[in-house]
Amino acid sequence: MKELVLASNNKHKKDEIQSILTGYKILTLEDIGFFDEIVEDETTFEGNSLKKARIVAQFSGKDTIADDSGLCIELLNGDPGVYSARYSDKGTDEANIDKVLDKLNGRTSKAVFVSVISLVTKNGEEHSFRGECSGEIITERLGDNGFGYDPIFYVPSFKKTFAELSALEKNSISHRKEALKLLVDFLGK
Repeated sequence: MKELVLASNNKHKKDEIQSILTGYKILTLEDIGFFDEIVEDETTFEGNSLKKARIVAQFSGKDTIADDSGLCIELLNGDPGVYSARYSDKGTDEANIDKVLDKLNGRTSKAVFVSVISLVTKNGEEHSFRGECSGEIITERLGDNGFGYDPIFYVPSFKKTFAELSALEKNSISHRKEALKLLVDFLGK
């Protein structure tokens, strides 16, 4: 089985990616012995994703993928965007959701989840794949599945939040799935 290094130790991301990239063994940073912090200081999802993939590919000598994803909310002028994981002072899922709900002040808003998956090969080739999923931010948390902003991201076609969807349902429409589909198509060529 082919291996791909995922430039992350996020178990949720690894499981989601592994469930979509079934023909690959996904290795985490821990699996390859990479314990340095990679500062995400780029201003775009593409920039952060490529930066992580480059650093880890150089360290491991293996084909590496990295994901940078986030939530862009229309009424917040695209925030939290690339700062989604560290939007609040605490940087926890709960605190980040609290900040979004506080800023929206009881309003709902159109929103889009964005995921950019970058591939840096052991030969130094670089490719990025962008996926998006449109929805709506609601005013209360619903559901216990998923992570991040999933409890407040409502998907009209399912009439549920991401956190109310099963993993199979979420993976059928998610922003990460869309980006990974483009990656899979590329890898198949």
